[in-house]
Amino acid sequence: MEATIAELFARQARDCRDLGSPFTGRILDKLLDLTDPTSPLGLKLAQTGPRPEDALPLRLTGALHALARTGDPDLAPVYPPNDPTDAALTAALSRALSREQARILPWLDRPPQTNEVARSAVLIATGHWLTRRFGLPLMLSELGASAGLNLLWDNYSLALPDRTLGPANPALTLTPDWQGQPPVQAAPRILTRAGVDLSPLHPVTDRDRLLAYVWPDQSLRLARCAAALDLAAGLHPTVDQADAATWARARLMEPRPPSVHLIYHTIAAKYFSAETARRLGQVLAIAGQAATPDRPLAHLSMEHDGPTPGAALTMTLWPGGETHVLGRADFHGRWVTWQPPAP
Repeated sequence: MEATIAELFARQARDCRDLGSPFTGRILDKLLDLTDPTSPLGLKLAQTGPRPEDALPLRLTGALHALARTGDPDLAPVYPPNDPTDAALTAALSRALSREQARILPWLDRPPQTNEVARSAVLIATGHWLTRRFGLPLMLSELGASAGLNLLWDNYSLALPDRTLGPANPALTLTPDWQGQPPVQAAPRILTRAGVDLSPLHPVTDRDRLLAYVWPDQSLRLARCAAALDLAAGLHPTVDQADAATWARARLMEPRPPSVHLIYHTIAAKYFSAETARRLGQVLAIAGQAATPDRPLAHLSMEHDGPTPGAALTMTLWPGGETHVLGRADFHGRWVTWQPPAP
């Protein structure tokens, strides 16, 4: 049975609290009650509908955070690092929702794109694992790449109690709670990198939008995102606008020297249409049949699979088509349970 909009907002509020953002949970508890159902915003919410994959609650909280970040007279004083009373927060939200509907409404037309760079901890460990296994450089292809921040994972370091993977002078350092096996160390070399997104964002012109999608009481996430955006502004990662399956088919047909072609997506598959997901599976299967020992293909998926906690980490390798379970990871990269087979 399909959830109602009220149930969708309540569920997202719980998820925000579980993922370490009680402030966003507080906001989501109030938004529907504070929105006039006959107003343009109320009608837009009803028309958009309660499909979970549309992430409607996070579209709205992103809009409000953007207003607060630009100095909205009502929201800025009640957003972190401030700690407002419940009455003050309710009054500020009510005034902003009424006054700024024209600025809020466009945010409901597109899904949030968090581009969470802490997920790169999994990508760093995977890159080292693939390098140890094959001894070949990597070709990177990211599906649902947004602004391409997770295409630049080899510029970040993964710091664990007994080892650090990554460059000596990283653009940022990731320190997840690492459980299970320690990652192997075999520094990868990247030959080429590119990504695709239905609505790619630019690290300079869309900087404020990307930061607005990060929950306002999570200062470390905001700092990581800002550092990654600074890096991407200089490196200009390529992110094409296209359907993921169509783009992957063309990308997999590109000639390449001996290398591992790593195709990956992190919490993006839920935004693929059923048809795109079906065609992507076909594209990967066909490309896998053409893979050779000196030009292997790897498909890494970090996606919600129903069980909790976190997302499942799986990787299929060709030639052979074997799928390996690598472990699980928090949706925002706070922890990783790493249990891959020996490379």
